[in-house]
Amino acid sequence: MIGLDAFLARGRAAAEELMLDTITLYRPGADVFDRDTGQTVPGPPAVIFYTGPARVRPAQLAVSQVQAGEQELHLRQYRITLPYGTQLPDSGERPAAGDVADVNASPNPRLVGVRLWVQGAQYSATATAWRIIAEERS
Repeated sequence: MIGLDAFLARGRAAAEELMLDTITLYRPGADVFDRDTGQTVPGPPAVIFYTGPARVRPAQLAVSQVQAGEQELHLRQYRITLPYGTQLPDSGERPAAGDVADVNASPNPRLVGVRLWVQGAQYSATATAWRIIAEERS
């Protein structure tokens, strides 16, 4: 088992070297009414799962088109890779569909400010990183 542990440690270190982006992964909180503006605005996050380095990359080149209400949305799937050792919040909650990842910084300026909606997460004891499937909606 020592061989496997050393192999996984090297793989995890290599995966982290590719994490050049910075994200915040969170569960959106309830919207709140702003009496000054008369508008409903997003409230603070209900749970913050992670803030830090990540690798954000497209999962596929194709774009899906869906109808939402009377508006057409374009969906692009992404893979978010986080360090394997990322801890869950004290509550033990795990990211779920509908949670959000905001790209805060990236060497690619076109990626900064992109909001991704979590579709699912992958877990494995022999993974080199924690992978999350998300989509961009535009």
